[in-house]
Amino acid sequence: MEQRESPLESVGSMKVSVIMLTYNRQELVSRAIESILNQTFRDFEFIIVDNGSSDQSGKIADKYAQQDSRVRVIHKKRGNIGSGRNAGLDAAQGEYIAFIDDDDWAEPDFLEFLLKLAEENQAGVSICGAADKAFDAKKTMTAEEAVIELMWRKRYNMAFPTKLFRRELVDDLRFPEDGAYDDIALMYKLLAKAGTVAYHGLPKYTFYRHEGNNSAWTTNHSLLTAETLDEYLSAYRTRTQWLSELFPNNAGVFRYFEWSFMISMVEKVHRLNIKGCERQLEAMEGELSAHKADFLARPEILDFEKEWMEKYVCIR
Repeated sequence: MEQRESPLESVGSMKVSVIMLTYNRQELVSRAIESILNQTFRDFEFIIVDNGSSDQSGKIADKYAQQDSRVRVIHKKRGNIGSGRNAGLDAAQGEYIAFIDDDDWAEPDFLEFLLKLAEENQAGVSICGAADKAFDAKKTMTAEEAVIELMWRKRYNMAFPTKLFRRELVDDLRFPEDGAYDDIALMYKLLAKAGTVAYHGLPKYTFYRHEGNNSAWTTNHSLLTAETLDEYLSAYRTRTQWLSELFPNNAGVFRYFEWSFMISMVEKVHRLNIKGCERQLEAMEGELSAHKADFLARPEILDFEKEWMEKYVCIR
């Protein structure tokens, strides 16, 4: 993979490395960059990976690098999100790693807040709230508790922004470079390695929701495709197996969350009449039918999931 860095001297070791991947976001990327450069906490390097942009995004990043020595720009050939984030990780020198997306922005105390939360709780991962998922609540969790909380997606989700990671957690993990949704394949592994996870849900980050988001389908389900569904189903099956081996006492919980995803997708494909997912729909309905007694008996199951099972699966 050919890469070239902006013509700046390499910076020394930093407390935090902030990594941002950008691709064709010339209308939005300056807002994201400035939200990091205006942080109250100053001891960071900002690694911007230009993932083969065909617009001015990479040049905009270069201009900021010329003005601020904390900014480093890596220009690389077009790849998936995982390959871009891996390029950033390979260059990062910080004790902690944070991520921001090029269409979002962070509050001025984003880094200060997360770093204080991590160090006060000796946590491998610290997590803040976002503008659309804010709670003035604190919680210190074991890795196992944090993974289960992640799967409920009530306080925080799979996205890498809103989280600060100790560097050693990512030393032997890399993002997958063969799919579109790197977060679902890696986040649970990072939390599982964390030892302690500290959460305080005050909103320090804003996810800008728009149709160009890689995860736009999660808020506009009509955008769901067979390829997306295949990737999620494969990732969730791998997740269930991996976590069940690591935390066998909660294997039933992990299976529940995989089935929960399936029934939610079955409902959406039927209700929205999504075309092209017939093979995936048949496979999910078959899996749920085969395990319907176990699923319906899970204490975690929600009332609407029981209704959907009755409507779409139990009639089989």
